[in-house]
Order: sequence, then C-alpha cells, then structure tokens
Amino acid sequence: MLHTNLDHLETNDAFERALRQHDNVMVCCGRMGPMCLPVYAIMKELRDEYSHVAFFDQDFDGPAAACIQRLPECAGFMGLPFTVYFRNSKAVAATTSIQSSRQVRAILDREFDVGVL
Repeated sequence: MLHTNLDHLETNDAFERALRQHDNVMVCCGRMGPMCLPVYAIMKELRDEYSHVAFFDQDFDGPAAACIQRLPECAGFMGLPFTVYFRNSKAVAATTSIQSSRQVRAILDREFDVGVL
C-alpha cells in the first residue's frame, strides 16, 4: 500500500467499485518515488476544489495495478506514474511521468467540467 493521504485502490474489486460509484475518477498508479510523489501531492491539494472528482492512488507493483497497466490508453507508457482519468467508467485521458499542477488542472477542467456533465 502506498503511504499517501489519498484513498487507495488495493484490489480489482475496489477499482471496479470506485468506477461504479463515481462518475469522475482520477487514479494515479505509481510508487513512493520522485516522479510520483508530486502527483500525489497535487491530487491531495486539488481534491477539495474538485469535489466532483474522486481521487485515488494505486500501488504500481500490486496485483490490482493490472487494471491500469493493461489499458490501451497506457500502451507504450515508460515512466511512472500512470495517471488515468475516468468518466462514467471509461478512460477519457491518461498521462505518464510527472505532471505539474497546471497540467493536471487542464485535464480535470477539460474532462470533468461541471458545466458539461
């Protein structure tokens, strides 16, 4: 399990339940390393502002990570973390490697804009 202040997706069932229970989901699948930690911090910082989005982390080395690793949107990704954005249980965006707050906000605003839901 990752040691973040985010909700964790540790099993396939938890992953599937999260997608069923929330219209908008951001999952950051990574490790406790230098490329991932800033993304977790950004997610923690933005979660109150984007209350219509559920933010989760997932251990890249755990068995449930296959749910993210096998997505076509992640094919060819080389760096961690794999960050995937889901709307109505479908992947709508995915990024790899470190992201800035501005980059994460741009995707959240584009994919989960309250005005277009």
